[in-house]
Amino acid sequence: MIPDEELRRAAAVLRAGGLVAFPTETVYGLGANALDPNAVARIFAVKGRPSTNPLIVHAASVEMARELAAEWPGAAEALARRYWPGPLTIVLRKHASVPDNVTAGLDTVALRVPSHPVALALIRAAGVPLAAPSANRFTELSPTKAAHVSLGDAVEMVLDGGACEVGIESTVISLVGKPVLLRPGMISREELEALIGPVSLHANQAGAQPSPGLHPRHYSPRTQVVLLARGDSLPAGRGAVLGWTPKAETHFIVMPRAAAAYAAALYAKLHELDTMGFDWIGIEQPPAGPEWTGIMDRLRRASHL
Repeated sequence: MIPDEELRRAAAVLRAGGLVAFPTETVYGLGANALDPNAVARIFAVKGRPSTNPLIVHAASVEMARELAAEWPGAAEALARRYWPGPLTIVLRKHASVPDNVTAGLDTVALRVPSHPVALALIRAAGVPLAAPSANRFTELSPTKAAHVSLGDAVEMVLDGGACEVGIESTVISLVGKPVLLRPGMISREELEALIGPVSLHANQAGAQPSPGLHPRHYSPRTQVVLLARGDSLPAGRGAVLGWTPKAETHFIVMPRAAAAYAAALYAKLHELDTMGFDWIGIEQPPAGPEWTGIMDRLRRASHL
């Protein structure tokens, strides 16, 4: 746990319009006061993030999140009570107090209550909700350890809360109208449907996106990522492979076979390999199944040229 004095300093930075990188259970976030449009603008500038890509607002409780929404349907209450604190983001009509640059000019806001104790303590100490995308440059690999945060002096503080437990970004569901899964994660569509009924899949659209994580290329190391199906030949050059079937003449890392453990390890392994000067990183395609859908989404976007 972070010392109280460090939390107080970080909270003061946030209240003054500064940026603080902090751990959540999914990935490290780049936090700013979500109610301060100038602080929010700094997030976009530091990340090189397009203004059409909205931010997730992190709250310390269901009650704090509810105050940021203009509407709170029964499905939101059911999902929040089941999955918050946790890796689920709910998109709802926004309250007028939420600045337009948080939401890419849309009338909706993405909300979640993280489960990491440092994130919750920081939000409570700051006394404001935090807009917090992943603490990396736009489209690059998300950080799951404090050492992965590489935004330089643009960030006033980085709180080191250890490795992130979940390891990939949250599931995002819109409850504006009929439920729509915007971004898959480690809470599956099937789990959501068991609680609230049918959930459709998002169709790509032009203009402002309803959720973060919808850019075709995302979650990408600097080294080219290649998805490997069974029987595929390896690319030319010096490479590394993540998977389960060792490959000759490559640097091979055996990955966990359970989806949750795989997700928790994935970004850290990619960060490690990205520093080793390989020409490419191969990743064996994981098995089919709802527990792997969020992981496969990240791998497809990471390998998109």
